[in-house]
Amino acid sequence: MKTWLKRISIGIIIILVLATIGFVWWGNTPLEAMPEALAALESDNDVLVINKKWMVFSPINTSTKTGVIIYPGGHVDPRAYTPLAKEIARNGYLVILPPMPLNLAVFDMNVADEIIEANPEIETWYLGGHSLGGAMAAEYVAANASKVDGLFLWASYSAEGTDLSIIPDLKVLSIYGTEDGGVEEIRISDNRLPADTVWVEMEGANHAQFGWYGIQPGDGVATISREEEQAWILKETIAFIEN
Repeated sequence: MKTWLKRISIGIIIILVLATIGFVWWGNTPLEAMPEALAALESDNDVLVINKKWMVFSPINTSTKTGVIIYPGGHVDPRAYTPLAKEIARNGYLVILPPMPLNLAVFDMNVADEIIEANPEIETWYLGGHSLGGAMAAEYVAANASKVDGLFLWASYSAEGTDLSIIPDLKVLSIYGTEDGGVEEIRISDNRLPADTVWVEMEGANHAQFGWYGIQPGDGVATISREEEQAWILKETIAFIEN
């Protein structure tokens, strides 16, 4: 009996070790960023890009008191969001895109604390993200509403137990595509958001084109180009911040 128990215990340990190794491997092999995204990591005449602990995009020709933090989508190379981050910065805002452990924002939801503390010159903060990144941004805002002035949800929604509608004066933008594989979950999340949430439905847009990382399993097929969708997202996000 003792021999069998020992064998069973060893077997369970082996299974757990293999499962952990498999999960870590999966987390470290995200959907790859496209060349267009990697090119956005280069500084230009308008935006200084520093890619160290975080990817930081700073407008060169203007000073700003407004910062934007973008949480990347789950199992996606965070560099896939650099084109949007850079264009937001080009409009005059400090933008910070933090990589996440195992490419899952759930493992570092509170990184916004560190970012805010590291940039004391910024007086107004907007936090958001794509998909899982947006959901984790919503969780952070629910627990730290006084630190953030606005939340933007890119093809995302708050968890069922996270009610943001009760937070006074919280500005929220929810933008999504009609061809998103999870569009119904986004739509029915409206009762957990403030009554004056800005809703933007992009006809023909899907989930994956919020970034530059190719096809995502379970997503719908977009009927507009990635460039069109990105321009739409940028326009609405900038309008939300400015208003």
